[in-house]
Amino acid sequence: MYISIRDDVALWGGTYPSLKEALDDLGVEAVELRFERDCTVAPLTPADGSARRPLDSPDAVKQYRDHLAQHRVRATALLLLTDFNQPEAEAEVQWVVSAVRAAQGLGMATVRVDSNMTGQRELPFDERVARVAAAVTRVLRETEETPVALGIENHGFQGNDPAWLDALFAAVGSPRFGMTLDTGNFYWAGHPLDRVYEILEHFAPRAKHTHCKNIAYPAELRNQQRDLGWKYGEYVAPFDEGDIDHRRVIRLLRAAGYDGDLCIEDESMGHYDPAQWREVLRRDVAHFRELLA
Repeated sequence: MYISIRDDVALWGGTYPSLKEALDDLGVEAVELRFERDCTVAPLTPADGSARRPLDSPDAVKQYRDHLAQHRVRATALLLLTDFNQPEAEAEVQWVVSAVRAAQGLGMATVRVDSNMTGQRELPFDERVARVAAAVTRVLRETEETPVALGIENHGFQGNDPAWLDALFAAVGSPRFGMTLDTGNFYWAGHPLDRVYEILEHFAPRAKHTHCKNIAYPAELRNQQRDLGWKYGEYVAPFDEGDIDHRRVIRLLRAAGYDGDLCIEDESMGHYDPAQWREVLRRDVAHFRELLA
């Protein structure tokens, strides 16, 4: 395993002027890139243009691959904020198809897709499973020539319901469909801490990619069931201050055969003065280096 960081976290609030400066300062060589609906991603340095870079054709993908190689940066995954129940269903599927093909051209193993979707609190359980499964299956069929996996994140209401995830994986039934396993989101969703480890162990064999975050709840509430997202903004924390033992999480992932990146997604910077933001991320990287040593 190795350390990566989300582009939006590295650039959060202007913490660093560019992705390249962030990666160099943190000593991290890998990044997850947000892939917008116009098929663009962030450049690595201002000198390479402040505008986002297109990945909408084989030539554009090759240019960006060369851009990464020039700066000795590895891009580990594309992040898509999908909604598999929006009115433009066909457009959503084709957007993900384009991301999978771009990811293959960049040498990535995974495209992250979202479990959040329109109507997830109103539709019946089986219908919610069927709609996401149908969209994912379409993407996999249209990209069957590629080895790139889809990693659905345990995110939001239905994505942090283990029963919904299990039903979805059973409905799709493809080895190319797994998880972007978020180490903090099951805890965010209200599951007691002891139960969080059980859930992470259950889904670790499906991990294609990770997002890592931590939360520091009051001690008396750690093993209590809480409401979805309860006071997350107040209690989100850097890795070395949170309740989740990532050494234990790494052991679970290793035991399941996962050997990919641990992608830093620290959302606690709002608790600190801007002058401290870089140091928070440096602490995060140092924490994972120690755990992986």
